[in-house]
Amino acid sequence: MSTYLGLDLGTSSLKALLIDEDQAVIGSVSVPLTVERPHFGWSEQNPQSWIVACEAAMQELHAKHGQEFAEIAGVGLSGHMHGATVLGADGTPLRPCILWNDTRSHEEAKGLDDAEARAITGNIVFPGFTAPKLAWMRKHEPRLFDLARCVLLPKDYLRLWLTGEAVSEMSDAAGTSWLDTGRRDWSERMLERTGLTREHMPSLVEGTEASGELRPILAEKFGLKPGVIVAGGGGDNAASACGVGVAAPGTGFLSLGTSGVLFTATAGYDPVPETALHTFCHAIPGLWHQMGVTLSAAGCMDWLSKLLKEEPAALTGALGETIAEPGRPIFLPYLSGERTPHNDADIRGVLTGIESDTSREAMTRAVLEGVAYSMRDCLDAAGEKPKPQRLIAVGAGSRSAYWLQLMATVLETEIALPAAGDFGAAFGAARLGITAATGADPKSVIKEPPVARTFEPVADKIDAFRAAHQRYKALYPAIKQAMAG
Repeated sequence: MSTYLGLDLGTSSLKALLIDEDQAVIGSVSVPLTVERPHFGWSEQNPQSWIVACEAAMQELHAKHGQEFAEIAGVGLSGHMHGATVLGADGTPLRPCILWNDTRSHEEAKGLDDAEARAITGNIVFPGFTAPKLAWMRKHEPRLFDLARCVLLPKDYLRLWLTGEAVSEMSDAAGTSWLDTGRRDWSERMLERTGLTREHMPSLVEGTEASGELRPILAEKFGLKPGVIVAGGGGDNAASACGVGVAAPGTGFLSLGTSGVLFTATAGYDPVPETALHTFCHAIPGLWHQMGVTLSAAGCMDWLSKLLKEEPAALTGALGETIAEPGRPIFLPYLSGERTPHNDADIRGVLTGIESDTSREAMTRAVLEGVAYSMRDCLDAAGEKPKPQRLIAVGAGSRSAYWLQLMATVLETEIALPAAGDFGAAFGAARLGITAATGADPKSVIKEPPVARTFEPVADKIDAFRAAHQRYKALYPAIKQAMAG
């Protein structure tokens, strides 16, 4: 029986997940990584640390599951997006990788972000994207910039070590500001604007396609058969979508992690960059996805937990499962600025409408409602397009039944909670490994996991939450003006 390996290169750890051909998890390993912050706003990693972590993870899986590990037929890759791994002529990095959460290139991003860039890429040019990082290097590290021969995204540097091939895939490449996202190909014009050419770029494949084979020296080292296929894979959010079965237009997932993500798959390319909604290629051929991001979701409950000195689960558990009417207090969850729909790094959160008898339960409801309204903003950022009829809930916040019932009502859509299991980016990467190695139809492999519970909108409370959302939206311009004054 063949097995498949998913490798997810996260910012804080590399995860390796081994599954069988029935997609049952055999084992997983996580190896920690560190981030270096040499200056304010900088965030870097040594690319060699990714290889060291990958070797350690594979060795541990091999030690624990030798027989199953030896049957690996395909490998899929996932990774944090937007990082700039700049290689010289000998294929080694010229400097540490500049990560997605590095903000040093904010001025370069402003210079690149115009009507032309948005028309080509379908997105605002954010400081975290890859192209402005190279524009920063061109200005501040000209000697290194002139030595650059290839620019790879983080997971694609790991691929280079695995296969010897410089290859990327559509979902990750769409977050560089160099991809013509509608055409699914590099834009020579956007490359030209940062002093690069197509020769500096890796070749492109779809996430479900083979990008190469595991190098013989590595196959021998890890006791694997020759010809192990390495799939194109996906950026972390696209791979996560594959993990929870978002493989058809109109499907999506709601992630309530430290930040919040509303991800929906679309059949066509129809960007709306002015709302700070990301429009990227999916890891599945013929699909795109739109993604709204709120920078503080479950992170808001962590903030309240510290303030009230009570665990988030205890705060939400005290509410029960039956949602109340919208409360008088309104919370703007902009603890770290906001992405969708405001693209405002300077705005900050606020809690309004508190009274002398405002209880911790009322404050908890206000925080949960504020994040729900921010996710509604992400949903509405797509405009008049059809809304998803069902969302899969993932992340730490999905443990709260009250919050999921509230989300279903505010978003006016069914929310499904998967049964216990590992359906994250590493699992999605392994599924992409299956499709590349077997040639199977992606939709036959990338299916929704078993569902433990579904939450329907509470019909008699929809109007009340619509009205409360409008009050919430009116606060942003008022707070913006107050901060400016």
